[in-house]
Amino acid sequence: MNRHLLLLTLVQGLFLINNVTFIAINGLVGLQLAPHAWMATLPVMGYVVGGALAAPLVARSQSRWGRRGSFQIGLLVALGSALLAAYAAAHQNFWLLLAATVIAGYYNANGQLYRFAAAELVKPDWREKAVSLVLAGGLLGGIVGPNLAAWTRALLPTPFVGAYLALALVAVLAMGVMALIEFAPVHAHAAHAPQGRPLAQIMRQPIFIVATLGAAMGYGVMNLLMAATPLAMQVCGFEFGATALVLQWHVIGMYAPGFVTGSLIKRFGVLPVMGVGVVLNGLCVAIALSGVELMHFVGALVLLGVGWNFLFTGSTTLALSAYRPEEKDRAQAAINFCVFATMSLTSFASGALVTTQGWAWLNVGSLVPLAVVGVALAWLAARGRAARTAAG
Repeated sequence: MNRHLLLLTLVQGLFLINNVTFIAINGLVGLQLAPHAWMATLPVMGYVVGGALAAPLVARSQSRWGRRGSFQIGLLVALGSALLAAYAAAHQNFWLLLAATVIAGYYNANGQLYRFAAAELVKPDWREKAVSLVLAGGLLGGIVGPNLAAWTRALLPTPFVGAYLALALVAVLAMGVMALIEFAPVHAHAAHAPQGRPLAQIMRQPIFIVATLGAAMGYGVMNLLMAATPLAMQVCGFEFGATALVLQWHVIGMYAPGFVTGSLIKRFGVLPVMGVGVVLNGLCVAIALSGVELMHFVGALVLLGVGWNFLFTGSTTLALSAYRPEEKDRAQAAINFCVFATMSLTSFASGALVTTQGWAWLNVGSLVPLAVVGVALAWLAARGRAARTAAG
C-alpha cells in the first residue's frame, strides 16, 4: 500500500458514485421522458455506448498526456455531462438527456482504466492486490450512490435534477483528489523505442481472448440484470427507496470482496476464482427466478455483484500478462471497447426485454453468456494443463 494507491482508491469510489447514481436514476428518468416505454433504458445504454466510442480517444489521451492528465480530462467531461443532464431533466428533454449520457461515456471510459493504473503504482508482486483494492474503492459508490439518488431525488421541483447536480459536485471533488496522485511520467516515443506487437497479434492470444471474454460477458450479464432491476421493481409495486436499498447491497456485493479477491487469486489462481464468479452468477439467476419479494431482489443482486467482482478482477489480472508495457494503451483500449460494446447491447436489451418479456425471461437469457464464459475458462485451463504436461 502507498498514499497514491489509497488516493486512487478514493477516486474509484467517487467514479462509482457517478456510475451507480446514473444506473439508479437514468432508467427511471428515461421512463418518464421517453416517447415509448421500451426506450426507457436508452439513457443507460447511452452511458456505455459513449464509453465504447470514447475508448480509442481515451487511449490516445493516455499516451499523450499520461495517466493524470487524461484522467482529469475525463473528470471535466463528468462535470459538464452532469450539468447537461440536469438541464435536460429540468426541461423534460429526453433526447438531450440521452446526449448527456453519451458524453458522460467518455468519463466512463476513463474510469475503467483506474484498475490498470493501480497495477503501475506498486511493485510487480502486488499487482493483483492493487487491482483488487482499487476496485474495492467502489464500495463507496455502493453506499453513497443509491442514497445520494434517494436524498436528492426531490431536492428540486423536477424529480432527479438535484441528483444530477450532486454528481457535478462529486466530479469536482474527484478532480481535487486526482491532482494529488503522482503517476509515472510520460516518455516521448522515440523512433527507436519498442512499439510492441500489432494489436491483432495481441488479441489472438488465448489468454487475451479469455480475459476479454470474462470482462465483457461478466460486465454484460451484470449490466443486463442491474439496469432492469429498477424497472422490474417498479412493476412489482416497490417504492424508489426499496430500489435504492437493493442497488446499495448490489454494489456492496460488487466491491466489498475487493479486499480479499487479490489474495484469493494469489492463493488459488485466477481461473478458479473466475469460475466461482460464473457459479455465483448462476445462483443469482436461481434466486431471481424463485420469487419477486424484496429479499429475492436483494439476494439475487448481492450474488450478482460478488460474481461480477470475481470475474472482472480475475479478467483484469489475467489480461496483465497478455501484453508488454509498450502495448498497454492499445491492449487496454481493446479490452474496454469490448466491455462497453457488450454493455451497450445489454443496456438496450434490459429495457426492451423487461418491458416486453418480463423479469423471469430476462434472467433465463443471461444464462447463455455465463455458459460461454464457463466453457472459455475450461478451454484455457485445459490448454494450460496440456502445456505443463508437454513441458514436464
